[in-house]
Amino acid sequence: MAYYRRIRDLREDHDLTQRQLAAILHMPQPQYNRYEQGLRDIPTVTLVQLADLYKTSTDYLLNRTDDPAPPKSL
Repeated sequence: MAYYRRIRDLREDHDLTQRQLAAILHMPQPQYNRYEQGLRDIPTVTLVQLADLYKTSTDYLLNRTDDPAPPKSL
Protein backbone atom coordinates (compact mmCIF):
# COMPACT_ATOMS: atom_id res chain seq x y z
CA MET A 1 0.00 0.00 0.00
CA ALA A 2 3.01 2.32 -0.25
CA TYR A 3 1.63 3.78 -3.47
CA TYR A 4 -0.76 5.95 -1.45
CA ARG A 5 2.26 7.69 0.05
CA ARG A 6 3.77 8.09 -3.42
CA ILE A 7 0.77 9.95 -4.84
CA ARG A 8 0.79 12.25 -1.80
CA ASP A 9 4.51 12.91 -2.17
CA LEU A 10 4.13 13.67 -5.88
CA ARG A 11 1.30 16.09 -5.16
CA GLU A 12 3.37 17.86 -2.54
CA ASP A 13 6.44 17.91 -4.82
CA HIS A 14 4.33 19.74 -7.39
CA ASP A 15 3.11 22.24 -4.76
CA LEU A 16 -0.52 21.25 -5.16
CA THR A 17 -3.12 21.06 -2.44
CA GLN A 18 -5.62 18.23 -2.34
CA ARG A 19 -8.30 20.74 -3.28
CA GLN A 20 -6.34 21.90 -6.35
CA LEU A 21 -5.61 18.36 -7.49
CA ALA A 22 -9.20 17.27 -6.95
CA ALA A 23 -10.33 20.19 -9.15
CA ILE A 24 -7.87 19.10 -11.88
CA LEU A 25 -9.29 15.57 -11.66
CA HIS A 26 -12.90 16.86 -11.58
CA MET A 27 -13.79 15.27 -8.24
CA PRO A 28 -14.61 16.44 -4.73
CA GLN A 29 -11.61 16.96 -2.43
CA PRO A 30 -12.85 14.42 0.18
CA GLN A 31 -12.91 11.73 -2.52
CA TYR A 32 -9.29 12.43 -3.49
CA ASN A 33 -8.34 12.51 0.20
CA ARG A 34 -9.65 8.95 0.58
CA TYR A 35 -7.31 7.83 -2.24
CA GLU A 36 -4.29 9.37 -0.50
CA GLN A 37 -5.24 7.79 2.81
CA GLY A 38 -5.70 4.37 1.23
CA LEU A 39 -9.37 4.21 2.17
CA ARG A 40 -10.44 3.72 -1.46
CA ASP A 41 -8.78 2.12 -4.45
CA ILE A 42 -7.82 4.55 -7.18
CA PRO A 43 -9.74 3.91 -10.41
CA THR A 44 -7.67 3.16 -13.49
CA VAL A 45 -8.88 6.32 -15.23
CA THR A 46 -7.66 8.42 -12.31
CA LEU A 47 -4.30 6.61 -12.23
CA VAL A 48 -3.80 7.41 -15.91
CA GLN A 49 -4.74 11.06 -15.31
CA LEU A 50 -2.23 11.28 -12.45
CA ALA A 51 0.51 9.63 -14.52
CA ASP A 52 -0.13 12.10 -17.36
CA LEU A 53 -0.17 15.06 -14.97
CA TYR A 54 3.09 14.06 -13.29
CA LYS A 55 4.67 12.82 -16.55
CA THR A 56 5.40 9.40 -15.11
CA SER A 57 4.10 5.86 -15.48
CA THR A 58 1.25 4.14 -13.71
CA ASP A 59 3.79 1.53 -12.59
CA TYR A 60 5.67 4.27 -10.75
CA LEU A 61 2.45 5.50 -9.13
CA LEU A 62 1.62 1.95 -8.05
CA ASN A 63 5.12 1.49 -6.63
CA ARG A 64 5.92 -1.32 -9.08
CA THR A 65 9.10 0.51 -10.12
CA ASP A 66 11.30 3.18 -8.64
CA ASP A 67 12.01 4.68 -12.07
CA PRO A 68 9.76 7.74 -12.48
CA ALA A 69 10.53 8.07 -16.21
CA PRO A 70 7.52 7.35 -18.40
CA PRO A 71 7.84 4.40 -20.78
CA LYS A 72 9.33 5.11 -24.16
CA SER A 73 6.95 4.98 -27.12
CA LEU A 74 7.26 2.07 -29.51
